[in-house]
Amino acid sequence: MTNALPAKLDRLARIVPSDQLNVGVIGANGMGWSDMQSHLKIAGVNCVAIADVDANVRTRRGADVVALGRKAPRTYGDYRKLLESRDVDAVIVATPDHWHCLAMVDALDAGKHVYVEKPIAHTIEECRVMQAAAKRSGRMVQVGQWQRSGPHYERAIAYVRSGKLGQIRLVKTWAYQGWMKPVPVQPDSAPPPGVDYDMWLGPAPKRAFNPNRFHFNFRWFWDYAGGLMTDWGVHEIDIALFAMNATAPKSVIASGGKFAYPDDASETPDTMQAVFEYDGFNMLWEHATGIDGGPYGRPEGIAFVGNNGTLVVNRGGWEVIPETSTENGLRKYKLEAMPFQGHNDSILDLHTKNFVDAIRANDASMLRCGIESGSVAAINASMGNIALKTGRKLFWDASAQQFQNDAQADALTRAVYRAGYQLPKA
Repeated sequence: MTNALPAKLDRLARIVPSDQLNVGVIGANGMGWSDMQSHLKIAGVNCVAIADVDANVRTRRGADVVALGRKAPRTYGDYRKLLESRDVDAVIVATPDHWHCLAMVDALDAGKHVYVEKPIAHTIEECRVMQAAAKRSGRMVQVGQWQRSGPHYERAIAYVRSGKLGQIRLVKTWAYQGWMKPVPVQPDSAPPPGVDYDMWLGPAPKRAFNPNRFHFNFRWFWDYAGGLMTDWGVHEIDIALFAMNATAPKSVIASGGKFAYPDDASETPDTMQAVFEYDGFNMLWEHATGIDGGPYGRPEGIAFVGNNGTLVVNRGGWEVIPETSTENGLRKYKLEAMPFQGHNDSILDLHTKNFVDAIRANDASMLRCGIESGSVAAINASMGNIALKTGRKLFWDASAQQFQNDAQADALTRAVYRAGYQLPKA
């Protein structure tokens, strides 16, 4: 007879005071709140502080914490004040992408563990700075590429690595997002009451406020993010390269543009393809807005195309589609078909629990998506955008960590902060 609790009851277990984990969130409007809600499902985890430049968000999320039966958290307009709080053990960094580097490095310097949203940074240089900061700190850093914690992804990756697919020549990754409609052009205006817009801009170029660039839609403007290539792309590229044990491409070329909605307000392409060359295989990324008809009838996913068959996996599940051959006039499968394998897992919850477990065990090796591994997708996705912007095939020198003989492309790997903000040292 065992005293162990059933797995489903683990989060309801009584936690001793020494195992209480106090968490703050920096950027609580969208994914930051989803991340915090997930953390609060874990026994012994408390939301003690919220930082957001929008007072309306601070008020709403504070009330949301209370509605969950928790004590009202402290709220801050400046995240640096939150980091001064000695009772905060860990922070969730879920700001727009252009703030990730500064907020994460500041949090590590303040002695906090960090759960940082994807993509980890806006530039390749920032990724390097963040890796160095994590290494110096000795703290746990989990990247919010939560597909890594999905048991069905783990099973699919094991199948890919088993060799059953034969030589894998191509990995397809994609995101077709039918829900995305045109972003209507709007005039500049005053920031909404309660918003510290200058703080929201942070290291980004100084611009007049425009509602299209604020909150969710910041993703479609180059000053703050990298469009679908870095928004959805890092999730799919992360699984693709992790399964293939690959990190840096030999070359990358990309093409795309605003073909679906040429006159809307967004800057990043609504249609794009990028081809990455690695040792022994190519990876194709493609995205499209306004339509859901992606490869294999799926709006998002990864396909590992081998000589014997193709494994297709996405958030819903996975399957194996065998190739056939003809012998003595008879068609036969090269491997056994694997019908669609669905799942009922709450993968984000598994990912946040993994972060908390690693903190409590003080063991970074437990992390499903630590900063070193998690940075690979962000760096590769950034390369895709750089190839798009330069309009030519780029070759990467992995030993020198730069593009070969291409000053323009190298310049696009670097972070350029406006006056008053400084990139931390690596």
